[in-house]
Amino acid sequence: MSVSRLNLHGLRNLAPVEMCPAPRINVIYGVNGSGKTSLLEGIHILGMGRSFRTRQLKHAIQSEAPYMTLYGRLAGDPEVTLGVRRMRAQRELELRLRGEKGVRLAELVEAMPLQLINPDAFRLLEGSPAGRREFLDWGVFHVKHSFLDAWKRTRRAVKHRNALLRRGRIVPSEIAVWEYELATWGEQMDALRQAWFSEFLPVFDETLKELISLPDLTLRYVRGWDKQRALADVLQDSRQADQQMGFTQQGPQRADLRIRLNKQPAVEVLSRGQQKLVVSALKLAQGRLLESTTQRHCIYLIDDLPAELDSTHRGRFCNLLEKMQCQAFITSVEPSALRGIWEPSIDVGMFHVKQSSQGLSQLLPDG
Repeated sequence: MSVSRLNLHGLRNLAPVEMCPAPRINVIYGVNGSGKTSLLEGIHILGMGRSFRTRQLKHAIQSEAPYMTLYGRLAGDPEVTLGVRRMRAQRELELRLRGEKGVRLAELVEAMPLQLINPDAFRLLEGSPAGRREFLDWGVFHVKHSFLDAWKRTRRAVKHRNALLRRGRIVPSEIAVWEYELATWGEQMDALRQAWFSEFLPVFDETLKELISLPDLTLRYVRGWDKQRALADVLQDSRQADQQMGFTQQGPQRADLRIRLNKQPAVEVLSRGQQKLVVSALKLAQGRLLESTTQRHCIYLIDDLPAELDSTHRGRFCNLLEKMQCQAFITSVEPSALRGIWEPSIDVGMFHVKQSSQGLSQLLPDG
């Protein structure tokens, strides 16, 4: 799966983009502030319905423009078209998939699996559990078809139980209904997560070894409540404590991935370059597992690949990308940092983002 055509209009400081990317590796270079990251952002919005740079999509719309329109075509038989439009005056996204309107965001996400490696990706090590749960659930969603329904029902049950906890006086018969829902769907959600993690862990270990030697690094899934007890019992026994706190303290909504080196949090031990390689191994392993289990391929958005990596580890990263049947969009300030590093058999698309005299940045094919 790869993007064969990309059209971006009304996105930040970019002049209208009409791009035919290479099916494997695409390098986008230009000076700082030229719009390289904006191009990745546009692809991310197209595939995820949200930006990695701002919570409010209206801020991604070009100044003075009434809307932005993003369109992509995925190679295949048949081809798949995707479209996203965001009006400045409206909060809702207009989504299209295969020419049809009214599609759900989950359908868009499923059609175009994306992984982002950028400075924010360090949050997998140094951030809150929420970011690691999002990473975990992305993987489960793409390979376990029943996960989305369990995730939605669990989230709904947590929301209703929390509302009853904050009400003040608890009516046992009312809260028991939502505890039953949470226990039922939360246990299913956990089972799917555990099944996915058991498949993911060996892929991650293998991927990490290809990037860097860290034999004492461990990755562990923590489900969010006592592993020796049923969730229904935990919820019932914790009602009073949860009422005092005003929210449900245990359950699948508290799950986490623990990443440690010599039994210490990895973020406290690893250098910045080592952290980037660990995070990259996590992200690349997602794509490798997706490929091996579903024969579908992930698209990678990699912002400033050379940063924090010496030439040796940069080469290992690129060699691993070559082995994977994936498409990648990689930004760099200096094109020389990523020239001559690829096998001659790999068709590498080189694109220059250059600011024009009108103040907008243009995407120009190299050469």
